[in-house]
Amino acid sequence: MKQLELVIVGGGSAGMAAALSAFEQGIKDLIILEKDDELGGILQQCVHNGFGLQTFHEELSGPAYAQRYIDQIRTKEIPFETQATVIQITPDKKITYVSPKNGYQEIQAKAIILAGGCYERSAGGIQLPGTRPKGIYTAGTAQRYLNIDNVMVGRKVFILGSGDIGLIMARRMTLEGAEVVGVAELMPYSNGLMRNIVQCLEDFDIPLYLSHTVVRVEGFPNLERVIIAEVDAFRQPIDGTEKVFEADTLLLSVGLLPENSLAKQLGLAVDTKSKGIIVNEKLESDIPGIFACGNGLHVHDLVDFVSSEGNLAGRNAAAYIHGMKESAAFIKCTAGQGIGYMLPQCIHPDRIQEPLTFSLRVTKPYKQVKLRILKDGQVFKELPKRYLLPAEMVRIILKPEDLQDVRQELKVEVCES
Repeated sequence: MKQLELVIVGGGSAGMAAALSAFEQGIKDLIILEKDDELGGILQQCVHNGFGLQTFHEELSGPAYAQRYIDQIRTKEIPFETQATVIQITPDKKITYVSPKNGYQEIQAKAIILAGGCYERSAGGIQLPGTRPKGIYTAGTAQRYLNIDNVMVGRKVFILGSGDIGLIMARRMTLEGAEVVGVAELMPYSNGLMRNIVQCLEDFDIPLYLSHTVVRVEGFPNLERVIIAEVDAFRQPIDGTEKVFEADTLLLSVGLLPENSLAKQLGLAVDTKSKGIIVNEKLESDIPGIFACGNGLHVHDLVDFVSSEGNLAGRNAAAYIHGMKESAAFIKCTAGQGIGYMLPQCIHPDRIQEPLTFSLRVTKPYKQVKLRILKDGQVFKELPKRYLLPAEMVRIILKPEDLQDVRQELKVEVCES
């Protein structure tokens, strides 16, 4: 069995950033295992611009952003294997994977970083009502068909869900000559970034139906019609509000979920709200030496945040391999009123030696509110916010001295008064 210091599962922006960071910290005995045909992950199919403003201080397309990291990986001669599917990880950090090139392989690692990305909810996952005709795709699948395989999935398109991928595909399909007849969103607000709502819908006069959902699809063997209806406060369709759209294609942009099948197989603790692995300030799971980062940990809205998180995971994995001193004492980090989830979910204050970034998402849109930070139930700091949106991740940075006197719990909540 091969012995390695570090194995990184996933070769997207998080995995590559983690590898480069660990390499710079002296970890040379490592490998990236990527299940796809090339490094880069989902970025390779995101041909639109808007990537890299924080990381590279210029606007890049997804493939161009990925190539910056791929070039560094190749220059430093960091080992990687593509078409490598990890099928098992054990608590003692033994990785089993298969690939066309090397067949069945086993690696014993000192540390592991899980950077496997996320996946889309499908038609079955949301129990889409009606027939099962051809022409129904997740937005990401349609994006791959169009941008990588050069296959046009349809000519008259309706989109369910206003997540960023769905919004971007509304623009992309329009630019390719399709007619996007509408976008329906179950919530009373969009789940995409404001810039995408403007650039992808408003600039092309594509209607957005808030508080609406698909109540039926019709047609066989091909999709012919999509019927939507308004929903009430309990998100149930209201009779008599139906709208019928002739369409040959329905794209589903109904949410992304962290890919954590390996984590569940391992028995790692998973956050019921973020759906990702529970980690501490080092991005380390409840099994020492197994770390997580990127969209496999929680779904990000900017790839720059994914890369910075990968960088942190790489540095911390390297410190673990070099024999970082452990601390048993920890405190909980709790998502309070108005906060969907908060990450990390626990911290060891005595191990924090540099500013620590907390990531969180609110449960609904807010205007003119405060984010209140409490230490052991006492208000420590209030941060005024003009607005907060579920689609935009909030990042709070606290200094080591801010955390040293916490004994049991650090909480963040929304204060509307």
